[in-house]
Amino acid sequence: MNPKPVVALAAGVLFGAGLAVSGMVDPARVLGFLDIAGRWDPTLAFVMGGAMLPMMVAWRIRANMMVPVAADRFHEPVTLPITISLIAGALLFGIGWGLSGLCPGPALADVALVPASVLPFLIAMLAGFGLHRIMTRLTDPARPNPPQTRPGA
Repeated sequence: MNPKPVVALAAGVLFGAGLAVSGMVDPARVLGFLDIAGRWDPTLAFVMGGAMLPMMVAWRIRANMMVPVAADRFHEPVTLPITISLIAGALLFGIGWGLSGLCPGPALADVALVPASVLPFLIAMLAGFGLHRIMTRLTDPARPNPPQTRPGA
């Protein structure tokens, strides 16, 4: 039996449960964190700080592993230079996050909890994905289409 789907499902359920337990699926909680001049809610800072501890342990364990448990190789991010596209994308993400109180992870978790209220965000997010794909093809025709699946997946 291939363990990849089971590991992916377990990771997704754990991530979603963590978002729900921490309250990060509630856009008001995130907007409260961003409201530094009003009724500031520090919960998000504690969630991010708390996430650092298990990640430090995970990176220490990873350093001693030759191959991952459920894959052929590690898929580590490549460090790329800071570009105008990266800055523009970060700004758009931040503006959307600040306006809605949602980002992709919590929005997907909210589909199970409050699908009607998160639907406008999901439509805008999917439209943004499509617009990015179109703009990338128009501005850089030599760039190949992104792969539909990750290498080694």
